[in-house]
Amino acid sequence: MTANATAPVDPSRIVLRAAVPADADVLGRICYDAFAAIADEHNFSHDFPTLEMAVETLSSMIADPTVFSVVAEIDGRIAGSNFLREANAISGVGPISVDPAVQNGTVGRTLMDAVLERSVSRGFPGVRLVQAAYHRRSLALYMKLGFAVREPLVCLQGEPVRVAIPGCAVRVAMPDDRADGDRLCARVHGHTRSGELAAAIAHGTARVVERAGRITGYATGFGYSWHAVAETNDDLQALIGAGETILGPGLLVPSRNGELVRWCFAHGLRVTQTLTLMSIGLYNEPTGAWMPSIFY
Repeated sequence: MTANATAPVDPSRIVLRAAVPADADVLGRICYDAFAAIADEHNFSHDFPTLEMAVETLSSMIADPTVFSVVAEIDGRIAGSNFLREANAISGVGPISVDPAVQNGTVGRTLMDAVLERSVSRGFPGVRLVQAAYHRRSLALYMKLGFAVREPLVCLQGEPVRVAIPGCAVRVAMPDDRADGDRLCARVHGHTRSGELAAAIAHGTARVVERAGRITGYATGFGYSWHAVAETNDDLQALIGAGETILGPGLLVPSRNGELVRWCFAHGLRVTQTLTLMSIGLYNEPTGAWMPSIFY
């Protein structure tokens, strides 16, 4: 996803296939190079700080049975990849990356068409993604494909806040909390993210917040790849305040939630970039406090 201009590629030369574990090193290199190039062009920090992180991320996605993968080859050479998360009621796109040598030459459009066709064929009522606001070409591509802009986001990074909110108790999420979490997510968004929540509970990264003995919010983790939903900003603040670290580029917070953003500023977090949540299909205006992941 860089902005380097290249000549269009004849679509007949592009062959799509599923990713296999042996692709991880090549796909990781392309992903790292692609994201680094566009970030460097606009003087932003890298989404993948190291090549090893990119390889590890894509390797885990290839191995995940709830993630659909697609690789593009040109004349037998890998040119890029895309992924579709299918663990929840709504599908989520990304990361998509194309070899900088062939970017802006129909490969990205072909990879996006593949995951959108997959989402439709699997019966998902909606598909979403989060786009880096500084990357105008990807914004144009997604809008041409039918995506609508839903929410401006800020990415916040800094030292863990480590504060407690009176009346809010945060603890590790347990398997029995999943039903309450699903109900809360459905209340806020109109759908659940049950697959992600279950995985986060199993991995030990999920936290819940309680008020008066009742679960009022949860976070699958704290960072780029995790989401949170809650009844109020107090609940989200309690969850953020209990986080031991902020992983990856940072927390994603809806810019329109000025109260929460200002609270984060007051506790030392800073904006590293702005992003855009986009969707096709089912989308309900959230009716509570929430934070998306980089996938949506």
